[in-house]
Amino acid sequence: VQLQASGGGLVQAGGSLRLSCAASGRTFSNYAMGWFRQAPGKEREFVAAISWSGGSTNYADSVKGRFTISRDNAKNTVYLQMNSLKPEDTAVYYCAAAPRGWGPSPTRDKYDYWGHGTLVTVSS
Repeated sequence: VQLQASGGGLVQAGGSLRLSCAASGRTFSNYAMGWFRQAPGKEREFVAAISWSGGSTNYADSVKGRFTISRDNAKNTVYLQMNSLKPEDTAVYYCAAAPRGWGPSPTRDKYDYWGHGTLVTVSS
């Protein structure tokens, strides 16, 4: 699976962004999808994940109530709607694909395919 993330940019605190991740190469609905992020000097961390059908989601505590993950299997795309952004959300955001049997896993090593990332910068 090839993954291409887009939608990052510079936004003020309290603002919103929507990230997209377009998949190609294999059957999109065979994969659960996740978003991870990596801030400078920090480990890559889990943000959100969604099952192959979209029926189950999982969020990091730090983004619950602010971020929403969704997918459109007809368009081979997963989205991350980010609202009420904070400076601490500044990071490179990566989308990733895991075999659907894992469900919306928060664990990095369950994901076999990764996109190149898109930078989100939140100014205070």
